[in-house]
Amino acid sequence: MAGKNVVIVNDLNFETEILKSDKPALIDFTATWCGPCKQIAPMIDELADETAGQFKICKLDIDEAPATAAKLGIRGVPTIVAFKGGKESARHVGAGTSKAKLRAMLG
Repeated sequence: MAGKNVVIVNDLNFETEILKSDKPALIDFTATWCGPCKQIAPMIDELADETAGQFKICKLDIDEAPATAAKLGIRGVPTIVAFKGGKESARHVGAGTSKAKLRAMLG
């Protein structure tokens, strides 16, 4: 379950929400069965609340959006990818991160 400021992204809305976004975006590639994903979920929700209106903080379930995950070469979860101007600008794989590091990925 995502926080109120987290945008749910999938294969159908990825282009509109991320590639055509006028704001930098951070996507948490996750899965319901992933333990480490559950560990960082509260940090993603907090970041979304703290940066609402400034950045897009998103979640994408790789089981529900396999085409987008495959197109971006997501091989493991959690993987967090930042986009600016429709292009990937940073990537972090694994749960070993901090909210400050994730925010820094946005610029």
